[in-house]
Amino acid sequence: MSELQNEVSELERKSATAARLFDIRRIIGGLFVLYGVIVTIAGITASDADLKKAENININLWTGLGMLVLGLFFLVWLKLRPTAPPTPEESEQP
Repeated sequence: MSELQNEVSELERKSATAARLFDIRRIIGGLFVLYGVIVTIAGITASDADLKKAENININLWTGLGMLVLGLFFLVWLKLRPTAPPTPEESEQP
């Protein structure tokens, strides 16, 4: 019986690790940070012609910075409030 309990507890640990690994906040935050970096670089390297098209507003720079802030928000939120592993009672309910 002890071996069965060990196997069950090992599977519960693996399940909790997988739930934390694939938390949607990590995916969204990571993508926003990645795209934010790309768009911010595009904004920093914008030419005068590009700025003139946008009425001298560097929209890529501002959008990239906004995306970076949003992505960092999601990652900080994930760090401050991690996903709690499911309790055995929750996993047994239909």
